[in-house]
Amino acid sequence: MTVTTGPRLGMVAGETSGDLLAGLLLGGLKSRWPDLASFGIGGPRMAEHGFDAWWPHEKLAVRGYVEVLRHYRELVGIRNALGDRLLKERPDAFIGVDAPDFNLGLETRLKSAGIKTVHFISPSIWAWRGKRIEKIRAAADHVLCIFPFEPEIYAKHGIAASYVGHPLADAIPVEVPRAASRVALGLDADVQVVALLPGSRRSEIQYNAPRVLAAAQLMKRERPGLRFVLPAVPSLRSMIDPLVAQYAPGAGVQVLNGMSHQALGACDVTLIASGTATLEAALFKRPMVITYVMHWLTYQLMKRMAYQPWVGLPNILLRDFAVPELLQAEATPDNLARAAFKWLDDPEAGASLVRRFEGLHQQLRCNTAQAATDAIEKVLRA
Repeated sequence: MTVTTGPRLGMVAGETSGDLLAGLLLGGLKSRWPDLASFGIGGPRMAEHGFDAWWPHEKLAVRGYVEVLRHYRELVGIRNALGDRLLKERPDAFIGVDAPDFNLGLETRLKSAGIKTVHFISPSIWAWRGKRIEKIRAAADHVLCIFPFEPEIYAKHGIAASYVGHPLADAIPVEVPRAASRVALGLDADVQVVALLPGSRRSEIQYNAPRVLAAAQLMKRERPGLRFVLPAVPSLRSMIDPLVAQYAPGAGVQVLNGMSHQALGACDVTLIASGTATLEAALFKRPMVITYVMHWLTYQLMKRMAYQPWVGLPNILLRDFAVPELLQAEATPDNLARAAFKWLDDPEAGASLVRRFEGLHQQLRCNTAQAATDAIEKVLRA
């Protein structure tokens, strides 16, 4: 097809991180096609670019086998209804943003019906569940990869793919806005600040927040001058505030509505749940302690399928335990507090980590919005 006016794109982005990535992508697409129309499942970052959300992105914010089983009927019902509506609307292409367990099945249905499909954010087939590449082959006409080693993997299996860099590497400044971030949060320049990021899903808050907050309580007791900030998804405030009162009543935790980038820009160290946020922390050049706790059965299943010794994205990309990972039974409040103190007490180690993160930032920074838009335009023209 020849694209003379803005295309009509179906899109699905699950949870907060997917909405952020899709919003950055839509910014590039709208620059190319100002009258572009987009619709499907998304959140507020996508809405800023005129996205029409038929369902809110929070519906897909479920992680882990056990947790997904609890919501299975609802998720399947949404996917079936969405597929029906997209087949009726016949968009020029469909772009699935992350959420592979939801999107790949939907993409397969749409592709078999003649709708062009793009998957943005390659599933981590190099880390676990490598057999999913066959599902990807059936689902996607093109895969947009955010890490430089991924297109070669797809080429070996005859799947079209492009490296487009990571949109967060473009969105996050190379020079960390530390002073401005502290001003935005009302924090003095000379205090030590710990950012608490226990996750953006309900299950993550349930499992991670009590341990992270209890660690903050221990740290505050030992060093009263510390300040703590916790950027929260606004819809989860009603869940987070009681946990703060229960597990960190004396820590003076400043709970923020969103503002995760300001929190990372302002902090000296972060206690952070494994996920996209760890890459954001690395791009902000911040020492971190990665943690994650989930249902024990989910953990056992995922552990057996893992191909690499690392869980956190910064460690996977650097191929080293550059930052500590405290998972499951190791994620005790005392262990988390001790690991955070090590970063605060060893500025040389922190400076060395900053240099490694600077190199990573440059590697991932390549105008993702434009590169992805170029790749999507080729799919539309094919």
